[in-house]
Amino acid sequence: MKKLLPVLAIALTIVASICARPSGAQLIPSAKKASHVQIMEGPALESAQDTWAIITWTSNNPGGSDEHFGVVHYGTDSKDLSHTAKSHIRLNQQHSYTVFRVRVMNLQPHTTYYYTVDSMNPDGSSDGVNSPVKQFATR
Repeated sequence: MKKLLPVLAIALTIVASICARPSGAQLIPSAKKASHVQIMEGPALESAQDTWAIITWTSNNPGGSDEHFGVVHYGTDSKDLSHTAKSHIRLNQQHSYTVFRVRVMNLQPHTTYYYTVDSMNPDGSSDGVNSPVKQFATR
C-alpha cells in the first residue's frame, strides 16, 4: 500500500498536466461592438408550412458578445407585431457578416403574417437593426 500511494500521486500529476488547458489558450476576446448594424440581405421567408416558418437575413457582424440571438417580431396586423420568436447564434469573429435564421412556431394555417427582424445580445439589448415590415402566408 505504501508503494501504491506515490505511484498514484505521480500518475495523477501526469494526467492533470496533460489534461490541463493553459490559461487563456484558444480564448478569443469579444469583438468590438459594431457602431451600426445594418441588414445586407433580406429579411426573407426561407420556408413556410401550415404552423411554422423560417425567416432569414444577413447583417454586418454586430460584434460584442459571441452569444447572440436573431429576433423576429411578428403578428397578423402590420401595426401590431407583438409576438416574438428568437434563435440563438454564436458569432464568428473572423467573418464580416452574420447569417441569422429564426423559426417562428405555433402559427395558424392559411394566415398572413407581418414581421420585422432584429438581433440582440444575451442581456436582451438590441443591436439596433432596422428592417422593413415584410409579410408571408402559411399554407
